[in-house]
Amino acid sequence: METVAHSPNEGIYPATSDYVHALEVRRPERLVFVAGTMGLDPAGVAGTTVAEQLERIWRNVRVILASADMTVDNIVRLTSYLRDPAYAEANAAARVAALGGRAVPTTAIVVQLLETDWLVEIEVIAAA
Repeated sequence: METVAHSPNEGIYPATSDYVHALEVRRPERLVFVAGTMGLDPAGVAGTTVAEQLERIWRNVRVILASADMTVDNIVRLTSYLRDPAYAEANAAARVAALGGRAVPTTAIVVQLLETDWLVEIEVIAAA
């Protein structure tokens, strides 16, 4: 599989260092669509802070991807659902750290999540 970033420099607003407008995936053999993943521990208990939930989310994403013989290096698209726009900076920092600075197409949406103790939910698409 090969990926090619597409972030034109003319006719559109510039992409930031942690974001690309589009990512072309050439010749993938497998795709994994990861459902919205919450910051829950193995017992289903949510972390009490945004930082704790983000840590748990990324641990959970790694476990899910490992079950498909993939890693975060296989992520080609990411959507974050935030209970509050104030969580955007922490979410972006956690994403950059989890992906090792690799930029992928990403969207963050402010929503009301299903449970009041869920602060962030993340879904990903991975390809191999």
